[in-house]
Formats: sequence, C-alpha cells, structure tokens
Amino acid sequence: MKKGKVVLGMSGGVDSSVAALILKNKGYEVIGIFQKNFSDNKDKFTGECWWREELENARTIANILEIPLFVEDHESEYKNKVIKPMISLYSKNKTPNPDVECNNITKFPNLLKAAKKHKADFIATGHYAQITKINKTFFVKQGKDKTKDQSYFLYKLNQKDLSRTLFPIGDKTKKEIREIAKNNKFPNWNKHGSAGVCFIGNIPLQEYLKKHISSKKGRVVDESGKVIGNHDGTQFYTIGQKAAEHFGININKPKKNAQKRYYVAKKLPKNTLLVVPERSNLLKTSQVIIKKSTSQDKIKINKEYLARYRHLGPLVKGRLIKNRGKLVFKFKKPQESLASGQSIVIYENKKVVLGGEMEI
Repeated sequence: MKKGKVVLGMSGGVDSSVAALILKNKGYEVIGIFQKNFSDNKDKFTGECWWREELENARTIANILEIPLFVEDHESEYKNKVIKPMISLYSKNKTPNPDVECNNITKFPNLLKAAKKHKADFIATGHYAQITKINKTFFVKQGKDKTKDQSYFLYKLNQKDLSRTLFPIGDKTKKEIREIAKNNKFPNWNKHGSAGVCFIGNIPLQEYLKKHISSKKGRVVDESGKVIGNHDGTQFYTIGQKAAEHFGININKPKKNAQKRYYVAKKLPKNTLLVVPERSNLLKTSQVIIKKSTSQDKIKINKEYLARYRHLGPLVKGRLIKNRGKLVFKFKKPQESLASGQSIVIYENKKVVLGGEMEI
C-alpha cells in the first residue's frame, strides 16, 4: 500500500541512496532531486567538475531502484544567498555558519518547491537526524549515530518544514547504512562522505576564502604581546583554531617548546595581530548572547539545558537567562574556543528547542 509521494534530495552519496531505498521499501513513491548548487570545484586528476561525478552516482542509484531523478540548477541562488554572505562575513573578521543557512535558504525551500511541482506529500533528505511530535509540535531530534548527528545544522527548520519532512536514516548508524548499501550492491556503499561547507565539498575553506578576500599579512603574538610568528590575514582564522603552519600561521618555536600547541585566542584586525597563546584562560568563555534565535516551543527562562556550540561538539550544561533584554546562555563551566557568528543549539531530552548565533 502506497504511503504517499515523497521528493528526496539525492546527492550521489551513500546516505541519500539508502534513504531512497528505505522510503521505497516502506511503500512511498519516491522522486529523486539532484540539486546542482556549486560547480567551481574540480577533480585535480580528471579536471571534471565534482558535481558531474556525484550526479552520475545519483543516476546509478536511481536506475537500480527504478525511481525518477530530476536535476535542478540552483547555483546562482546558492552563490548569492549563501556563499557571498559567507565571504562578506569572513572579510569582516566574523565566523559564519554557512551549513545552517544552506539548509534554511536553499536546500529545504527548494525541495518544498519541488514537492509542490511534483504534487508530493513529503520531502526527505539523508540527514542523520530525527523528527518527533509532542502535543502537535514538531521537533528536530538527535540522530541515533552520535558521531554523525546533524541536528545542529537543522535548528532553523520551522513547523511547516518539519511537518512535511522525513529523515529515513536518522534511526540508524553510518555503519548500518553502509551495510545496507553493500547488501543491496550499491556501487557507492563505501564512498567517503563529503566534508567542508555545504555543497562546496572537500575544498579547504581557507584556500577558497583566499581566492575571494583581500588580506594583509600580520604578526602573531603571545599573551604578553611578544611577537612569536606571522600569519596570512586575520580574516582566515577562527577563535579556538589550532595555530598550524598548513593554516598559514607560522610560530617560531624554540626546540624545547617544539611540542607545545598554540591556539587563536583573539583577533585584532586593526593591528593585523593574532593573539596565539597555549591553552589558557584567554580561550575560555562563561556565557554567550544568543542572537537571531529560532525556537520550536516556548522556552523557559532561568532553566538548565544542554547546549552544543559546534557540530558534533560536546553537549554542555548551562542555564538560559535574560540579561538586559537579551537572551543569554550561561555555561555551568567556562568553555573553550567559542567564536562570534557560530551557532549555538539548545537541547532538551535530545530534541532541539532553540538555536541562534553566538555573540561573545
């Protein structure tokens, strides 16, 4: 018995491929949608655009499962609404979270448009997340696989989005997904997952930014202000980031300190300085202001919650308070390596209840 029609975002990877199989086996009529959003990246050996290889993978799976696959070109929209704002914020020494905006601005809205076009009841993706409904309210919930959980990137989905969204692989681990793909003879069963910014893929972010941002090299100083090295430009670094040569941060380490690790603690763009101490109190933050917040339910002020301030980072305890009219999350213990512009997501019983941008 058919459960309805569902439009599924298919990337060519193993996750969305198995999502298609699961949906079909459950009785849904599945329509695959391949979103072409970025074509600047190429295979260094073949010279072919990576999206073409991913598309061929998606077509192969669609043929195996005997489902239709449609290609949609949203590259102009993606570059204007996600990539350009990201570059602009980095150029201003801020650290945005483009993966959140990718889902909120392009990926899910365009799947919903495709669902309307194809008269589908639902949309679906291969995210490692789940959806739960409590008292008529939908929530994003953490995926079963704690090492792959993607709920952090989905906090901006609204009730309309969630009521029509399916996450078919959220109750499975990556290992289980690969086993299912292997057992069904999917050629991409052991394909490496994509990394980096949404749709850009495995291009190192700093390498990409350096092609689009004018920068000025500067000095690296320690906590006392002593010059200990140089860097490629303050815009390319995030608070808490490890200071390493392959990131363009060169530190003059005496032999006796060769094993010491240094981290970006402060950026002083006017003086083109990076303050790079060893791990110290300069890296610790006791509370953050939450800006541009999105919540799925009424939030209780002065209540203890768990929060995550980076993808797959630890869930840490803290209290949600109001301070001079601003929403603040006060950590139970000071936390390291937080950066303004990054997202903080608040959880209760594994479900996302609120998210927003951090201001340190």
